[in-house]
This record gives sequence, C-alpha cells and structure tokens, in this order.
Amino acid sequence: MPDSCKICGNTTEGNRVNPIQKKQLKAQAHALNPVVMVGQAGLTPAVVKEVDQALLAHELIKVKIRAERDDRAAISEQICGETGAELVQSIGQIAVLFRPNPKK
Repeated sequence: MPDSCKICGNTTEGNRVNPIQKKQLKAQAHALNPVVMVGQAGLTPAVVKEVDQALLAHELIKVKIRAERDDRAAISEQICGETGAELVQSIGQIAVLFRPNPKK
C-alpha cells in the first residue's frame, strides 16, 4: 500500500512524487528556512546523518549547499542517493528535499 504524505495528504509510491504533489511541496517549502548547510568540507558522513535526521523529523527540508554550480548538482544527487530522499527543487544554493516518514 502506498505511503500517505503527512504534509500534502497525497499518497506516494515509494519516494516518487507526481508533478501535482511536487507543486504542492514547492509551495510549502517556500516558507521554510534551510535546516542543514553543506560547507567548505563538502558532503561528510556527519552532514548526511544530519540530513537524514532532519528528513525523519520534518519530511520536507531545505539544504543550503555552499559549493560551485556544478558541484551543487552532484552533491544534491549524492544526498538523495544516500538518504533515499527526492529532490523537489533546486534554486541557487538551496535544495528542497522530500522523503515521507513511514512512522508518521
């Protein structure tokens, strides 16, 4: 049975969200502030753990990635791969990530 998102109320199959859900998530993320920042040291195991903890607590988070443009895309993909999150949106240094919490 698909998971039900506590944020938008829709069901998700795995972590994939459809375009309508993605639009709702973007709107909800607009008011959020970044909760995790990837700094000069890059993506360390501690940062990945912090992103995972934030996703468990909030499901929808913003991550600030302080790196060059090409590196930001690679870091975003790596975060998503290691945490099982989906990249909802990426604008400048800010990436919006979503992962439904199965316990909520």
